Amino acid sequence: MSPAQWDLPPELCCRPVAFVALTGLDVVYNAIHRAIWDAFCANRRADRVPISFKVLPGDNEYPKCRTKRTSYEWYIPKGILKTGWMNKHLNLVPALVVLFYELDWDDPQWKEKQSECATKVEIVRTSLQGRNTKVAVVLIQKKTPLPPGEDLVASERASALCGACDLSGKSLFVLPHTDHLVGYIIRSDFLFLNKHQFKMGFFSELKQDTQNALKYYRTAYSLVHELRAHETNMLEIKTMAGFINYKICRLCFQHNTPLDAIAQFRKHIDLCKKKIGSAELAFEHTAWMSKQFQSFGDLFDEAIKLGLTAIQTQNPGFYYQQAAYYAQERKQQVGQLCSHEPGVGYPAPDPLETTSGALDFYGQRPWRQGHQSIDPPDSEKEKQGILALQVKERDIPHSELIIALLSNAVAQFKKYKCPRMKSHLMVQMGEEYYHAKDYTKALKLLDYVMCDYRTERWWSLLTSILCTALKCSYLMGQVKDYITYSMELVGRASILPEEQKSRIEKNLIKVLMNEVPEPEPDCDPLSVKTAQSLWSDRISLAGSNEFTIEVQDYVPFVQCKAKFLSPSFHIDEPVQLHVYVRADCPHPVRFSKLCVSLSNQEYNQYCLLEDASKGKDILEPSTQENMCLVPGKTRKYCFKFVAKTEDVGKKIEITSVGLMLGRETARYVYLNWRGGWGDAASSHETLQACRSFKKRTRFPEQQVDWDTVTIQSSTMIISRVPKISVQLTHEPPALTNEMYCMIVTIQSGEDTVAKDIKLTAGLKPGQDANLTQSTQITLNGTEVCDDSHPALLPDIPLGDLHPGQKIVKPLYIHCVSTGSRILLFHVAYSVSATVEGKDITCKCHKDETVTLETVVPYEVAMKFVSSKFEHLERVYVDIPFLLMMDILSASPWPIELVNSEVQLASSMNAIDQPQSQVEGVTLQTSECASECFLLKCPPVQNGTSTVASGHYIISWKRKSTFAETSVVRTIVTLPHVMVENIPLYVHAELPSFGRVRESLPVRYHLENRTGLVQDVEITVEPSDAFMFSGLKQVRMRILPGAEQEMLYNFYPLMAGYQVLPQLNINLLRFPNISNQLLRRFLPSRIFVKPQGRNGDTSIEAA
Repeated sequence: MSPAQWDLPPELCCRPVAFVALTGLDVVYNAIHRAIWDAFCANRRADRVPISFKVLPGDNEYPKCRTKRTSYEWYIPKGILKTGWMNKHLNLVPALVVLFYELDWDDPQWKEKQSECATKVEIVRTSLQGRNTKVAVVLIQKKTPLPPGEDLVASERASALCGACDLSGKSLFVLPHTDHLVGYIIRSDFLFLNKHQFKMGFFSELKQDTQNALKYYRTAYSLVHELRAHETNMLEIKTMAGFINYKICRLCFQHNTPLDAIAQFRKHIDLCKKKIGSAELAFEHTAWMSKQFQSFGDLFDEAIKLGLTAIQTQNPGFYYQQAAYYAQERKQQVGQLCSHEPGVGYPAPDPLETTSGALDFYGQRPWRQGHQSIDPPDSEKEKQGILALQVKERDIPHSELIIALLSNAVAQFKKYKCPRMKSHLMVQMGEEYYHAKDYTKALKLLDYVMCDYRTERWWSLLTSILCTALKCSYLMGQVKDYITYSMELVGRASILPEEQKSRIEKNLIKVLMNEVPEPEPDCDPLSVKTAQSLWSDRISLAGSNEFTIEVQDYVPFVQCKAKFLSPSFHIDEPVQLHVYVRADCPHPVRFSKLCVSLSNQEYNQYCLLEDASKGKDILEPSTQENMCLVPGKTRKYCFKFVAKTEDVGKKIEITSVGLMLGRETARYVYLNWRGGWGDAASSHETLQACRSFKKRTRFPEQQVDWDTVTIQSSTMIISRVPKISVQLTHEPPALTNEMYCMIVTIQSGEDTVAKDIKLTAGLKPGQDANLTQSTQITLNGTEVCDDSHPALLPDIPLGDLHPGQKIVKPLYIHCVSTGSRILLFHVAYSVSATVEGKDITCKCHKDETVTLETVVPYEVAMKFVSSKFEHLERVYVDIPFLLMMDILSASPWPIELVNSEVQLASSMNAIDQPQSQVEGVTLQTSECASECFLLKCPPVQNGTSTVASGHYIISWKRKSTFAETSVVRTIVTLPHVMVENIPLYVHAELPSFGRVRESLPVRYHLENRTGLVQDVEITVEPSDAFMFSGLKQVRMRILPGAEQEMLYNFYPLMAGYQVLPQLNINLLRFPNISNQLLRRFLPSRIFVKPQGRNGDTSIEAA
């Protein structure tokens, strides 16, 4: 039985459309006819009526119409549905025949052409032989017709033509051959379709009446299951049920009701899954069931492509998977039902042959077509027919069918992100490829899915897959794959019994000894013979005996952990490395080489363990007992080496660990652990061991608990521990701009000479860039640092240092800005040492850091005051004033003011020689020193101007007994001041004090500083403390540049600090100059002493 028997007929699967035959068109030689045909068929849009057009000759022979019965009494049908019925109504019997004829209404030969047209219509009717097919006539005209009712000749001749052709007026059409040809034809499509009368179900679908078609199909489906079913008609009933179910499900998807389609399909399966039929042909039922699921999956997938949304739990993959399941069951049944004796062959004559070459009805047996009785008409023919079906079933490639279905399912599950379902089905595909003897594809699929099962730790599933993969690799003679899978099957990930593990391990040893392994059980005998030949060829080939297995992708029977004993090693001590190896196989196994690869390959030679007896057999005992791995026991291998001095500061990593099984003289395999440990299951096992609360078993001292071995896959080579001391002596905090002294004392505690000592000192790198620009360091404290000095002095040579000696080195740091800064003092040197009998030169270094706080040493406050010490916002030309300087100490240490000076600008003059008044003064914290300078300003332009004052220079130093400090010269910019011209300068001459009842002469000077004559009014305000003589009110004129004097005698009446009589001066030419401004230049008070005893005129007598 061919696989195509269970395929649905193409006319069932296609979308039914009406069949319309076009006659009278010569599409090859007539361009007009060709244009009409193209307008009907070419580029039909989706909005046009779906119709199947064919050009047929007028005398075409159509299928003959059977004589209809007048009664169905005593009628026994021969079957349900004939095999050619759907094809006949789709492609052979037209629903409408359209006759095209070229005839214009005003044709001069109208009578002759009318008769010719009627004759052609009659020929068409005769060829249809009494069928209900409609006939229509289309007149191809060159002229555009007038609107209906306007052309009387056309109406008259149309009626005459309909009468001659026996047509109704609705069956006659006019098709003008104009630019609007396509528009006329689209209108004709609709008119043709409305004349069709179709039968139930299929005919409704032909009319595109899918709702009625669905109703008729549901009714038909119910009626099919009401038929009395027995073995002789069971296949026919199921076949028709499958056809109708397909139509119902397809229409449901088309109507966008997928749940109805799924419900119908489930109902269909529930009704038919137990209708097996003949037990000897049970495989037919499973084949039919498989096809039902496959067809529904195809419908589901087609609906999704048209816009239906599927979900992860309801997608076509489940139906393809179930179809594959029934196909697998079919294959099993074939093995049970079709295993005949060797002498049994295909029966002759062939009971499956028919006279027409095809069946008359779907689902019937070829040897009893049309038979509807319960019992077969001929039991012998029945046996022969069943035998023929069984023999043909044996030749069907069941594995190919199963693989195709599984492939469809895998594609769907991949699309809807169901990884585990996809892996499960890929395993089944691999097994089917194995049964189909396509071992290459089987191994490729199984190897792909094994990665997932290793990661997710499905050990039982992995073991089953590995067994199949091992058989494939054996039958293909794939040595590396055979070794890899054997190593996994005898290891901890395998759940095979011990005897099977033992057999596989022995085969593995044979392969490593370059011998042919024993065949795997349950393999095809012919394939085994071929495999043995392949293995013999592999043994004879040279150069193919070395294999490398990357362990992280597998779970072999050997485990490995490599670790450094410390995260870091000093250069003067050996680097120690331990490798732990453990085997999980049934029998002890010996390896021939263990090597560790490090990131610096120069050390690999020290991490190598190799069996000296290279020529011995793998099963012979080794001269080194520790190269034999006992199952369940952990072996520890120790390596050590001396690191090179140039590797100080570098990391050494374990890149891989290699274990060689076998011999170089035979065949060997390298197990390579990338990173020094771990296979596909190690990470999870380590995590489980960490989380486990299970009490650990105590091991003897010589044995190692595998789970307690931690991983340290890298180590750092660090410099030798220095045996020198670095001390920093200083007095923090530092003061800005001073040369801050730090004394570095280096003392050796080494046993040998510390050679080539170098000191790097200064600002530690990595800090704020502003600190780098504002910090300088020097070895000379007497020089003043500037921007050319660095912030870090590298590699200051200090020579050699013998044991116990010390070196004292002063350094000077200049900090321009305040704030915290970290200083680094790095001392590097080299000493000779012996490590593991090897002389090396060790470079050592010691770092000391200190955080230095920098503060301002003092604060300077400056102000301008008058001769009466009143604060001045502005000064006046050639009028003396005072510059006051206040120095407030902010240093926690005493500071000595060495000197101070004022550098005046050109716009300032000193009245006397300025001298420092704070020289030699020592200020403690928060103490203040003050000094003042008498100054005046020369004339300025425009009467008013802001001028610079100059600079104030302070020379100071820290007063310290710790070290000699240098003098720091700090320049302070004096503030600008506003200078104004004044038209009249007034000042007074008077004694420094007066005495009660003694005359006190006072002389007032009025100086005109303008180029104009000044009119001045002067009045004197009396005071209660004085009597005076002189002009109380006067008006005078003062010439330009001239000076006028006024003399008064004041007579004090009271002792103490008394208010003098005040002068009110009014400048008539300068009314803006106020009296208050001029009075600022005059004294307002004077101290009056009491009257003394007779003859005592001293101050003390007062």
